Amino acid sequence: MFTGLVTCRGRIRAVEPRPEGRRLVVEVPLPEQDRAVGASVCVQGVCLTVVDSQPDVVAFDLGFETLERTTLAGLEPGSEVNVEPSLRIGDALGGHFVTGHVDGVGRVRATRSRGEAREVWFDVPHDLLPMIAPKGSVCVDGVSLTVNAVDPSGFAVGLVPHTLAVTTLDALREGAPVNIEVDPLARYVVRAVSVLSGGGERTP
Repeated sequence: MFTGLVTCRGRIRAVEPRPEGRRLVVEVPLPEQDRAVGASVCVQGVCLTVVDSQPDVVAFDLGFETLERTTLAGLEPGSEVNVEPSLRIGDALGGHFVTGHVDGVGRVRATRSRGEAREVWFDVPHDLLPMIAPKGSVCVDGVSLTVNAVDPSGFAVGLVPHTLAVTTLDALREGAPVNIEVDPLARYVVRAVSVLSGGGERTP
């Protein structure tokens, strides 16, 4: 479990082919307890498991499903990524609950400067729209954001100077793909309503 509050940026050192997918080697200054082999780390909004760890270098294995369903297939040496270690009992929950299970890939529709801040519109898969509401939470590339507006094709968020400074969202340009995870609570509510109204299968 994560919060969507990015603790640091990582830089891709290497992307190595593997029979089962790819190995991602990331340069990132994580504390030793957060980069132990077997630990869960959120990378660009995707929950990954540490398979090798050295000071300031962590490796993760990416399966084919992860490569197909997220933007991680587009990473290459030198790419920057948002990184957050998993939430521990007693940690402050400053963002919202994030699972690291990407619901779909969206694309930047438009960006507009608002003084030192920035407004960004994203187009998202149609099936995600019922779970995205104004003033609700959404996770974009691992960053917890508040939805400012919604239209039939997507939603808008405001990026404050701090977010632009500490995450990779400052590099977003029109057409760029992003990992989208809706608020898990919204996902469960929509699923429950669908089942109760006869629109989804009931589990025995």
